[in-house]
Amino acid sequence: MPENPDAFVRVRGANENNLRNVDVDVPRDAIVAFTGVSGSGKSSLAFGTIFTEAQRRYLESVAPYARRLIQQGHDPHVDSISGLPPAVALQQRRGAPSSRSSVGTVTTLSNSLRMLFSRAGTFPAGFTTRLDSDAFSPNTAAGACPECHGVGVAHTVTEETLVPDPSLSIREGAIAAWPGAWQAKNLRDITIALGYDVDRPWRELDRADRDWLLFTDEQPVVQITPQRDRVAKPYNGMFWSAKKYVFHTLSDSKSASMRTKVLAFVRTGVCPLCQGTGLRREALAVTFAGHTIAELNALPIRELAEVLRPTTLIDDAAPALPTTESGERTDVAVALTTDLVARIQVLLDLGLGYLGLGRVTTTLSPGEMQRLRLATQLRSGLFGVVYVLDEPSAGLHPADAAPLLDVLEQLRASGNSVFVVEHNMDVVRRADWIVDVGPGAGEAGGAVLYSGEVDGLAEITESATRPFLFPDDAAPLRRERRRGDGTLSLEGVSLHNLDGLDAEFPLGTLVAVTGVSGSGKSTLVSRVLREVVERHLRGGAATDADDSADNPDDAPEGLAEAALPAASADTLRVGNVSGLERIDRLVRVDQKPIGRTPRSNLATYTGLFDGVRSVFAATDLARERGYTAGRFSFNVAGGRCETCLGEGYVSVELLFLPGSYGRCPTCHGARYNAETLEVIYDGKTIADVLALTVDEAATFLEAVPVASRSLRTLQDVGLGYLRLGQPATELSGGEAQRIKLATELQRARRGHTLYLLDEPTTGLHPADVRRLLAQLHALVDSGDTVVVVEHDMDVVAAADWVIDLGPSGGDAGGRIVAAGTPDAVAADADSRTAPHLARRLGA
Repeated sequence: MPENPDAFVRVRGANENNLRNVDVDVPRDAIVAFTGVSGSGKSSLAFGTIFTEAQRRYLESVAPYARRLIQQGHDPHVDSISGLPPAVALQQRRGAPSSRSSVGTVTTLSNSLRMLFSRAGTFPAGFTTRLDSDAFSPNTAAGACPECHGVGVAHTVTEETLVPDPSLSIREGAIAAWPGAWQAKNLRDITIALGYDVDRPWRELDRADRDWLLFTDEQPVVQITPQRDRVAKPYNGMFWSAKKYVFHTLSDSKSASMRTKVLAFVRTGVCPLCQGTGLRREALAVTFAGHTIAELNALPIRELAEVLRPTTLIDDAAPALPTTESGERTDVAVALTTDLVARIQVLLDLGLGYLGLGRVTTTLSPGEMQRLRLATQLRSGLFGVVYVLDEPSAGLHPADAAPLLDVLEQLRASGNSVFVVEHNMDVVRRADWIVDVGPGAGEAGGAVLYSGEVDGLAEITESATRPFLFPDDAAPLRRERRRGDGTLSLEGVSLHNLDGLDAEFPLGTLVAVTGVSGSGKSTLVSRVLREVVERHLRGGAATDADDSADNPDDAPEGLAEAALPAASADTLRVGNVSGLERIDRLVRVDQKPIGRTPRSNLATYTGLFDGVRSVFAATDLARERGYTAGRFSFNVAGGRCETCLGEGYVSVELLFLPGSYGRCPTCHGARYNAETLEVIYDGKTIADVLALTVDEAATFLEAVPVASRSLRTLQDVGLGYLRLGQPATELSGGEAQRIKLATELQRARRGHTLYLLDEPTTGLHPADVRRLLAQLHALVDSGDTVVVVEHDMDVVAAADWVIDLGPSGGDAGGRIVAAGTPDAVAADADSRTAPHLARRLGA
C-alpha cells in the first residue's frame, strides 16, 4: 500500500444521499473494493461523490459551448476531495436500445474489421476500385441493404396474405387488405374506372393484373362518377395498391386499431436480398481468408481470432497486389489482423469468447456490457486514471472471475487506480484495500465502518460484510432438499447453442440453472421454458411481472402495441413435453425497468399508493373539500402542481450555458399544489409520505392494510432502503426485479405457479441474498415452482435441484453437464461449477 501520504484520495464531509458527513482516505494506484449491504451508501460514495466530483472538475476545464453538448450530473454534496485524478466510470447499464448497436460497434472491433476488408480483402473480378470501409457497414448509406435498410429483417406482403380467399371477386372483398366501408367502395370504383373486372373470381384474373393491383407503386388518379347518388358530383380518386395501403397505414396512421388490422397481412422474416446480413451484395462479394465480413461477424470471437491468426504470422509480407485482387499477404493485412487478434484476446481473457461481433447489445446482460467497455479501456493506454466500476463480476460464473481479476490488476499495473463497488467476496479478497459502508441500508447506513487493508475487516464486528468475507463465521446454508411433485420434461430442445437437449425440472422445488457465461442458461429458461409453458397456457395465464400499468405515461405508444416482430435466425424446436398439466400459471420476473419515466415508482407500481391516497381522501379536511383519492395522484390534473405537471422539477434552459434540471419553483419538488398539501394524515402530507423509505413507511403506514402488506414484502426482498417516490429511472435492474417479485409475493396464490427468474441476486450483498432466498423458499413451500438462472453459489447451494450447463460458452456449451441435488453436482468431476459449489457447501 502507498507509504506516501499524498498518494490518497481524501474525502471530507460527504453527504450524498444517505452518507452522513463521511471522511475517508482511499489509496491511489490500488484496487479498492467498496462493500456494504444494498442501499448502505457505497455507490453514493464511489459514484455519487468521488466520480461525480472528478467529472465536475473535468467539465470545468471544457469550453462553455462544448459543455452544453455533454450530459452533466449534479454537483456532489461534499466539503472537499483532494488528491483526485481524472476518473472513468463503468456502470451497470443495459445495451443501447437499438438493433444497430452490437458487440463490434461497442468495442470498435467492427471498424478495424471493415478496414481490413476494404484494404486487404479479396475482391472478385470486375471490381475496378476497392470499396471504402463504410461499404462494409449496415449502418451507413453506402453499406446498408436497399431492401431492409441495414436491419437484416424484411417486412413483406404476399398474394396469399393480401388475398386469403382467391375464389372471391374484388366486389366481394377478395383484397382483404384494402380498407372497408366507403373507402372500399371508393377503391373498387377506381379499379373499375381503370378497366379491371371486379366481378370475376380473383384466381381467374391475369397474373399481370393481379400483381399490379396488389404490388404497384403507381398511384393513378381517375375521375369517378358516383352511380347510385345522382346528387353527388364527380370527383378525382387516387388508386392505392394493397401493399402501398398496408405500409402507408403502418407508417402514417394515428389509429392503433388500424395499424393492428393491417399488420395481420404482413409477414416478417430474414431479408431475402441480403439474407439477414444487412449489407449490399457488393460488400458480400468481398472475402478475407475465404470468409465474407458477415460470416466473420457471426463467428464467436474465439473462432474469429483463429481465422485471423495465420495472417499475423506472415513474416515477409508480399508487395501490394493490384487493388482489385487480394491484399491478404500485405503489410496492411498483417498490421490490421495483429491489432484485431490482440484486442480480441482481452475479450477472451474476460470470458467473452462466445460472443460474436454481430451480437446485438440489447441481448447482452449489464455485466457483459460492462466487461466489453472494460476491455476497450484496457487497450486505451491511459494511466493515472481512477476507474470506478459497478459490480464488474455481475453475470460472471465463478470460473470466469479469475480472468476478470487479472484484467483489473493489469489496469493497476498500468498506473491506474481501480475502485470497484462489489458484492462478490472472491473479488473483494483480491483487493488491496476495502471501504466497508453501513452498517445497514438507508438511514441505518451511510457511515464508513472500516477503511484499510482487507484482513483488518475481521475485527469490525458490526460489519455485515465480515461474516461473508471470512466464511468460517458464516452460517451454513444446508437444508433438507425437497423431492418435488412431478416433473416437467422437455426433449429434443434446439435453439441457439442448445442442440437436441433433454431437460427435466422437478416441480414444487427451487431449481437453480448454472453454467459459465454463454453456456445456454438464459436460452433454456427465459426462452425455451417460457415459450413452451406459454403455449400450453395459450397466452391467457402467462404474466410478465414487469407490466407498468400503474401509470398512463408508461403505456406503449403508437406502433408499440402492433410492433413488427423481429426475425430470428434460430427457431425454437422442441420434441416431447410432459408435465405441463401441473402448471396453472407462469410468472416471469426479469430486470426490465418498472417504468420508462420518473413518474413511475415503487409506490405506484406495487399498488400501495392506492391505499395511501385513500387514507388521505378519508381525512376530515379532504371530505370537507370533496377531495377524492384521485386528488392525491401526481399524474393527473387537480391535485398536482401544474407548473411541473407533478414531476417535482422543471427543465431550465440557460443562454450560453448548458441546460439543467432544477426543483420546481412553485412546489419545490413536492409535486402537489398548495391546497393538496394542506391535507394532513398523522402529521404528514402526501409529499412527505412519498419521501419516506420503505422501512420508515412500514412503521408509519402500519394501520393501512393494503400499504402495510406491500411494504412488508418489499422489506423481505431487501428493499427497505428505497424511497416510496424514488423514480423508476433511478432503479437498477436488480432492484426493479425485486420490486416485481415483491409485487407478486403480495398477491393471493392462484394454483400451481411457475416462477422464472434470471439472476435475481444482481446487486445484492450476501446478507440480502439470504433474505431473498427466504422468500423464494416461501413460494416453493406454498406449492409453486421457482426456476432461477444464477451464478451466486449461496443460491445454488440452497436449491433443491441444480442443472449445470456447459462445459463452456457458445458452441462449446449448450449441454447439461450435471444435474441433481447440489451435493451431487458438487461431486461431479466434469462440472466447472462443482469446485465452487463444493467450497460453498463445505464439502
